[in-house]
Amino acid sequence: MNMPTVGCVGESIIGNDERGLWFLSHKDDPSQMNWVEGEKCWGSVKVPMGLNVTRTLSVLENGELEECYTFENVSGEPLFIKEKDAYIYVPFNDSYEKAEVGLEKRCNAHLFIGENATYVMALRQGGRAPHLGLVLTKGSIIGYGVERDFSARSEDRGDFLFYPKLGVFEPGEKKEIRWKLFWHQGKDDFYNRLLNEDEFLLVKAEQMTCIQGENFEFCVQTKNKEMAQKLFVKFNEKEIKHVRIDETNDKYSQPAYSVWYQYPAEKEGEYRFDIWSGEKHTHALFYCSASVDILLTRRSQFLATKQQYKKEGSALDGAYLIYDSEEDALYYSHKADHNGGRERLAMGIIMAQYLKRHPEDAKCMESLNAYERYVYRELYDENTGVVYNDINRNNDWHRLYNYPWVANFQIALYRLKKDVRYLLNAYKTMMGYYRSGGEHFYAIGIEAYELKTLLDEAGFEAQSEAFTQAFLNHADQLTQTSVNYPTSEVKYEQSIVAPAVSCLLQAYQISGEQKYLEEARKQLKLLELFNGKQADYHLFENAIRHWDGYWFGKYECYGDTFPHYWSTLSGDVFASYAQITGDKSYEHKAKASLRGCLNLFFIDGMASCAMVYPDTVNGKKAHYYDPWANDQDWALYYAVKWALDL
Repeated sequence: MNMPTVGCVGESIIGNDERGLWFLSHKDDPSQMNWVEGEKCWGSVKVPMGLNVTRTLSVLENGELEECYTFENVSGEPLFIKEKDAYIYVPFNDSYEKAEVGLEKRCNAHLFIGENATYVMALRQGGRAPHLGLVLTKGSIIGYGVERDFSARSEDRGDFLFYPKLGVFEPGEKKEIRWKLFWHQGKDDFYNRLLNEDEFLLVKAEQMTCIQGENFEFCVQTKNKEMAQKLFVKFNEKEIKHVRIDETNDKYSQPAYSVWYQYPAEKEGEYRFDIWSGEKHTHALFYCSASVDILLTRRSQFLATKQQYKKEGSALDGAYLIYDSEEDALYYSHKADHNGGRERLAMGIIMAQYLKRHPEDAKCMESLNAYERYVYRELYDENTGVVYNDINRNNDWHRLYNYPWVANFQIALYRLKKDVRYLLNAYKTMMGYYRSGGEHFYAIGIEAYELKTLLDEAGFEAQSEAFTQAFLNHADQLTQTSVNYPTSEVKYEQSIVAPAVSCLLQAYQISGEQKYLEEARKQLKLLELFNGKQADYHLFENAIRHWDGYWFGKYECYGDTFPHYWSTLSGDVFASYAQITGDKSYEHKAKASLRGCLNLFFIDGMASCAMVYPDTVNGKKAHYYDPWANDQDWALYYAVKWALDL
């Protein structure tokens, strides 16, 4: 059936013409969210001269939409199409507005560029079904790019574009790219719907990052028995034999064959498993990491030898600064995300964590002591509890995010040195946060339960009571606000939702009041929507973020950052929830999320603040680890906190 220009067909309300698909919503959606809104029209195609493309949109008998792009060589000569010569715009409506708008009318789009097994799981940001899915049914997609409107800054993920594999065309030759768009009820339903496709190969795993000495384990699912029997998996040009085949056929899941594989995680780095069945091809991308203790050791020794500024009399003396691996040099600017404070406090914290494990390292202890003197001299007023934004006690921007990070540093010093001065400073810092309006702010990294526990253990009853009251007032405010999140440095993002859930869970731990746990569960569902389960360690249980490479990276490049270290805020929440409730499923999710950022830390102790994941951003080559070690050490902080390698 050919699609009308505008109208309701089956389950969908559609706006489509010669430009492409410009409106798509579910007929029963009271918000009438447009899932395909972007700067470019969905289905716009760019091709080199001599290559013609015809796009058709049809409605199938089951109500699913099918798009077909037919490419034809009309030049009269052979055409050799390079990988990024042709592309198709697929602008899922993934952007950030204030919560009351975005939770109903925006989505989180989870892309897997898997050759013949490419898919997109789009989830409404508020979690209400129906959601939209895309599954490739003919042809191969080998990459994706984004085009950003830089005036939107951090608020808009940009327009996605797919790079199809086209290769060589003889004169008159035609090739097709075909996919389906369908409505689904959520993550489980989406993956079951993928298996409705007769020749689709779906890769599943519980973990995509393993620690040396463990085994990678994954299965390839298909409903086609013949395809399951013909599966061929290769790593480093060698075939990997399956260990078993399971047949699933029950009332709760799509009937399918699951072919299981194992491979030892021995050498650090990336492992790509290429998967074939007949002509169908996809892949799985795993990562093998050293243990967290080894990563922490390497990183701390790198900080002491390469990443600390030493110049007597300078305001920066003792500071841990940005390190540029390309120039083999330190970097500082008063520019907010490049300065001597803020997120970079993580370096001092992991150094203290390392020395708690390895107190014999005199060089690192000397380094930490110099950094401590720097923080107390330049960034913190011990008398008032005020935290400053940069050196010279500069507070041109009195940034509330900075307070919990200084408190965490002080807690780490207390655990290392056993001097109650640091514990009382942490208390004073957090009370300074609340005096500055913190109960209305969604700060990252508040360790309230830990601070209260330490105050109680040390016998500081009055301080414990005062802090508890201030923190529970904060939790009450979060409960009252619920999912009507206020805008922050970004209007809506994973690192607004995660701190809210974290505080609510800690309020439950402290008070035992059920209202906090109930509200935490409600908001936890929104947090999970930022995470996908694509068969790529960059993406697997790593929350969507798409601006950090610009603010914190050397190349100042917008675009999806997979991973970005603040993804571990979700893992921290998952781990807390599992600990409180005993729900093992969240324990597995936490492990995957926290491990998913370990690839930011390199063998020589260097690290990267962001992996800019798309193949291209605004036409320029991307898919790189930024050469700046800047603020990524928070990922290591949470890995140590939850003892990932144990």
